[in-house]
Amino acid sequence: TPLLQPKRIFHSPPLPGAATIAVAQSPQEYTARTGQISLIGTGPGSLAQITPAAKAALSQADAIIGYSLYIDLIRPLLRPGQMVEPQPITQERQRAERAIALADWGLNVAVISSGDCGIYGMAGLVLESLKAQGWDGLTPRVQVMPGISALQAAAARVGAPLMHDFCAISLSDLLTPWPVIEKRLTAAAQADFVVALYNPKSKTRIEQIEIAHRIFLRERDGGTPVAIAQSLYRQDEKIVLTTLADMLTHPIDMLTVIIIGNQSSTAYADWFITPRGYLGFK
Repeated sequence: TPLLQPKRIFHSPPLPGAATIAVAQSPQEYTARTGQISLIGTGPGSLAQITPAAKAALSQADAIIGYSLYIDLIRPLLRPGQMVEPQPITQERQRAERAIALADWGLNVAVISSGDCGIYGMAGLVLESLKAQGWDGLTPRVQVMPGISALQAAAARVGAPLMHDFCAISLSDLLTPWPVIEKRLTAAAQADFVVALYNPKSKTRIEQIEIAHRIFLRERDGGTPVAIAQSLYRQDEKIVLTTLADMLTHPIDMLTVIIIGNQSSTAYADWFITPRGYLGFK
């Protein structure tokens, strides 16, 4: 930092000793506070689905950072005087770095993700960025606030499809090579997991859901129940209970979560039920 006033030494004879003075201006205001990052899962979209702990963390934050759509969903919970920094969907790394910079300044920063922040959310990216900067694990402080994930919200809307072993697979190949995703789809289908598919389809990425569909049809009956849930707990929510054979006849987009049942799953009176154990098991 350049000195506004160079170092000067003052003597006052006959008094012993001297005083040294220099003046510099920090590019960042000194707050004398230890910063904190709260990684918050805000649930599927309804304010009623946010945990009390997450609401408290949001109210205590000095700054809120997140994807603009998710900030709009929680805006009624924010208070005057908070720094609110909505950012585009593609700027996840910039969000993480901004949150760390504000926490280094001594602020209490809330980084929000929809669903659970540790499931395809911002928690991992912020921790990765801290690690890359040589973080000691203590300063800034970090707390992770869980939220209701999209697969949990979708399951609750249709019944109990996740009562037996299940897994989640994202069909987005932006961060994971498609051959790896395809291998996971095949393994999950063969192992008879109930499977939740995240990020199934976008305007430009349409082939992946078709490949996933073919993989599951090779391993499971076409009558296997499938739930297609869009915009959960929001005004434009749409939920369809269909079958594996007819899955692709319904609208699917990036705001959709798909749950594919296992060989014991059934649809009964518009409810999706997976038994706690395999039917007929003795």
